[in-house]
Amino acid sequence: MRACFGAKTQQLISRVFIHPVGPSAAVRWRGAQSRLFCSPSTDEEKPQPSMLRHLTSKIKATGPITVAEYMREVLTNPVTGYYVKNNMLGPEGDFITSPEISQIFGELVGVWILSEWMGAGQPKQLQLVELGPGKGSLASDILRVFSQLRSVLGEASVSLHLVEVSPVLSRLQAQNLTGNCSQEADAEDEPVYRSGETAAGLPVSWYRRLDDVPTGFSIFLAHEFFDALPIHKFQRTEKGWREVVVDIDPDKQDQLRFVVAPSPTLSSSTLVQADERRSQVEVCAEGGVIVQQLARRIVEDGGAALIADYGHDGTKMDTFRGFKGHQLHDVLSSPGSADLTADVDFSYLRRMAGGDVACLGPVTQRTFLKNMGIDSRMQVLLRNCSDPSTRKQLISSYDMLTNPDKMGERFHFFSLLHHSRLAKPKKLEGMKLEKKSPALLPVAGFTRLKFS
Repeated sequence: MRACFGAKTQQLISRVFIHPVGPSAAVRWRGAQSRLFCSPSTDEEKPQPSMLRHLTSKIKATGPITVAEYMREVLTNPVTGYYVKNNMLGPEGDFITSPEISQIFGELVGVWILSEWMGAGQPKQLQLVELGPGKGSLASDILRVFSQLRSVLGEASVSLHLVEVSPVLSRLQAQNLTGNCSQEADAEDEPVYRSGETAAGLPVSWYRRLDDVPTGFSIFLAHEFFDALPIHKFQRTEKGWREVVVDIDPDKQDQLRFVVAPSPTLSSSTLVQADERRSQVEVCAEGGVIVQQLARRIVEDGGAALIADYGHDGTKMDTFRGFKGHQLHDVLSSPGSADLTADVDFSYLRRMAGGDVACLGPVTQRTFLKNMGIDSRMQVLLRNCSDPSTRKQLISSYDMLTNPDKMGERFHFFSLLHHSRLAKPKKLEGMKLEKKSPALLPVAGFTRLKFS
């Protein structure tokens, strides 16, 4: 069923889209593909000794480790972890994300945030909280929309809160968002380990944990965040569910291999659903905990969460993979030198969110962006762009974001909302006649909409 676009959201999009951008800012495009469209790497590098030595020592001392523990060590080990020591984004890195492809992506997310803020009654406080903010490109594009629509925000107190474990990326984010206007905390154990402000004076704070972000009405963003969280892998056997673990190859002591645990583990006994029909399952317990945190905060303080990632709705089985130099990479080879990822199981996130919040989606990125008005934005940009090269880049970025064979149907959007956001407005009754209440603002991006 088609519905007319809510008047307020339509006005937001129109005000953002009416402004053409100059050639230098027309599109953020890199001559590199997303990590989705890669061929296997042909040159294998020698294992990095430090991480491999650490893992083999750990396994020799305590026995095979879970895939979740392997991912946690490889990605976030404070000394040799991939995310801790590397800048993995962009053409020189191992993958590229939607905000790096085109600024249109961030603009539309910015409009979505303002639409949800308005749908919640325009509270006096708006905390934008991003989990795993990459280079800060998405936040930068969103803040530009906020600047354009400052009159809409009125006197609302707006602040940016970034949850980031990587020192390398946090410094890059600070440079992109605040220039030289940020400083690190004096003590390493401070909840806010870096703080600063944008050129417009908007405060920005960095945290290592979501729990450290202050309470208050917040819109939470997680773009390509959940896919990098540690997963447990399980295999159905004749004796029941068994966990897949990482062990040392007995024939090659400097290599690792997957094995199936001979007996049940605590995880295999508790994380697999009783009615599970697949033969293999990946469960991101850490992602479930974070979704529960988001749900609790939305219930207590108001707000919403928008999760964008590649994933499925409880249908896929074996999605664990590595990426290095924009190519597929063996997950057990050269640990610490490549990104590790697994598709997000949105059915699991929905189950873990519980019934205290409303869940919308997942919908494909193509559907979400088209519902948000990406076609109208493209028309404005192309109409005001005469440079053939820039026009070609705009069309290419649009194709990458929306083409079903590229990012369009591989990435999905999923949202957590306060139940009051979807409640039918009560009718106002006077002494003798019934007055109509304002219509509920539709949730942009998740409803098939049209411009009226």
